[in-house]
Order: sequence, then structure tokens, then C-alpha cells
Amino acid sequence: MSELDALKQFDLTKEYIDLIRPYIEQHGGAIDLVRIEDGVVYLRLGGACIGCSALDVTIKDGIEQMLIENVEGIIEVRVADE
Repeated sequence: MSELDALKQFDLTKEYIDLIRPYIEQHGGAIDLVRIEDGVVYLRLGGACIGCSALDVTIKDGIEQMLIENVEGIIEVRVADE
């Protein structure tokens, strides 16, 4: 992937994260896009997201599916270790 394509992918992914941010914040959580490596999106989560029993479902069935369907080259979403 070219540097320009990678930048477009990052920007589009960020737009989708920004769209769901109000929902996450409404539930006391926080979400930020950290990086994308080889099609894997790494997110930083905070607030009520930490320890939330619905976190895995939100990530895999919600955010990951949305990004895979709408952003070319995205294959997975993970929580960043940072």
C-alpha cells in the first residue's frame, strides 16, 4: 500500500471512529484510533470501556464489522496495549 493510500485509509478509519465516539462517550467510555498496521486497527479505550463486559462484542461485532465493510484493507480491530 502506498503512503498516500495508507493515509487515506487512516483518515477514513478515523472518520468512522469519530462517528461512533458519541455512542461510546454516552456510556461513559472513550475511544481513540492509535494506528493501523497491515490492515489491523489498534484502538485505545478508556473510561467505562475498561472492564466492560460488552467490550469484546462492541469491538468484534460492532466496530470491526463496520470498518471491514467500509474501509478497504481493514481485516481486524484490536485494543492497543499502550
